[in-house]
Amino acid sequence: MDFIRRALLSMKAKKGRTLLLSAVFSAILIFVLAGLTIRSAALTATENAKKSVGATVTLSTNRESSIRRAESSDGSSERFDPGSFSVTPVNLEDAEKIAALDNVKSYSFISSSSAGATDDIIPISSEDETTDSASTETAEGGTNGFGGGGMMGGGEQTGDGAAMMQSDFQVTGVMDLSMYSGFSEGTSTIVEGEAISSADEDTNNVVIEQTLADANELSVGDTFTITSPDDEDTTYEVTVKGIFETSESGSSMGMMFNFLNPSNTLYSSYTFANTLKGDDSEGTIDSASYSLTDPEKMEAFVEEAEALIDTDTFSLQTNDQMYQSMLQPLNNVASFARNIVILVAVAGVIILTLIVMMTIRERRYEIGVLLSMGEARAKVIMQFFTEIFVCMLIALAVASVSGNVVGNVVGEQLIQQQTESSQTAANGNDNAQMAGGGPGGQQGNMGGGPGNFGSLGASSQEAAAQIEDMDIKVTAEQIAMLAGMGLMISFGSILLSSIGIIRLQPRKILTT
Repeated sequence: MDFIRRALLSMKAKKGRTLLLSAVFSAILIFVLAGLTIRSAALTATENAKKSVGATVTLSTNRESSIRRAESSDGSSERFDPGSFSVTPVNLEDAEKIAALDNVKSYSFISSSSAGATDDIIPISSEDETTDSASTETAEGGTNGFGGGGMMGGGEQTGDGAAMMQSDFQVTGVMDLSMYSGFSEGTSTIVEGEAISSADEDTNNVVIEQTLADANELSVGDTFTITSPDDEDTTYEVTVKGIFETSESGSSMGMMFNFLNPSNTLYSSYTFANTLKGDDSEGTIDSASYSLTDPEKMEAFVEEAEALIDTDTFSLQTNDQMYQSMLQPLNNVASFARNIVILVAVAGVIILTLIVMMTIRERRYEIGVLLSMGEARAKVIMQFFTEIFVCMLIALAVASVSGNVVGNVVGEQLIQQQTESSQTAANGNDNAQMAGGGPGGQQGNMGGGPGNFGSLGASSQEAAAQIEDMDIKVTAEQIAMLAGMGLMISFGSILLSSIGIIRLQPRKILTT
């Protein structure tokens, strides 16, 4: 073990050289550790993303199949007959069977209908619409401009003289209002009372908008009546369970028709929405949405769910866009961090090899004396390795202390760049959905379509926040990995440098 003693004495005698090797090795290990911590944090954030965001699968009517059924019955023409199109509601039992499958984190049902106003409540409408509706209903013998809904288009009639009635309220039946788009994204919030939940099934509880509540002097616990969308003589008494406010401004169509105004949206249980639609809707829903625990198993879930339904009538639509939008920047960060580790490790081997080779050149006489005294070449090589190993231990201690700081600085810069890209893409998608989704982006509420389940798991803002919260910190496992990489770098540099030691001849060294 004399080579260890000689290595320590040599390091003590050549303090400058020792400090140089320690400083170079520290810089190498700091950046290697930064890469390891950033990559580990990105992988952890990816796992958390699976739990927080998941993927969404929506069960609804197969529109393509419905259109095919609406084509000419004789098969002579492929022209779509608009008068024969119909939508088959989703069977509630089938939706519940799918909800019982593995990998379902949460689920919600939706059923939409409409309702007319009575003397108890006045819907929010524009002055022009009120005037038109009032004059129209006066001509038809109606009570006032707000009762039971005005005439759509200012009193235009169909060919048979029957009036096209406009509903005053849009009734959106949900299972859990907190999971509904708008409330999950934060554009709508409960300001008084409570939201609709599964406990409100088979009740007439509703949540109304604050403007509508203030205009009609309604508060939590009050009741009012609304009419059936098909029969003005059929009324239902509803109880105000909560009041919400929304930042949605609606659209120009909302100024023309009451039911398109966001202030005239009533949220209830899906069972009450079915009641408004009639007895034929009992035990059915418009659509169901399922948030999955693990997005990577989405395809397997769809295959299992399709075995429980009639795929000719219903379809399962998948949406893991939020998960993918979050996954991409995290994967980019992890890939960049891996490249940092590889590049710095390779550069470290090259730099240390050059330094050690320069050291060997300066210590040729020392090596010649040792070899002439019978010292094995392997022990001479081990002496140099011991010197590098001691410098590595010093560098490991320095990197353990400062590597976390460097990792956070580099990681935050990477995350900021990736988050900005993710938010830009997400905002573009949100704006596109808002523009194409009717008032407040609520597309599909009236047509029995999937409804607003695009944000069942999390909103784009939540996705960006998840990325920004990537926790970069040094762990014992990473220190162990760093020590292993430090040994590899030390072995690599000494292995390349030892070629010169093996080729040296003692007599030639001492005689030159």
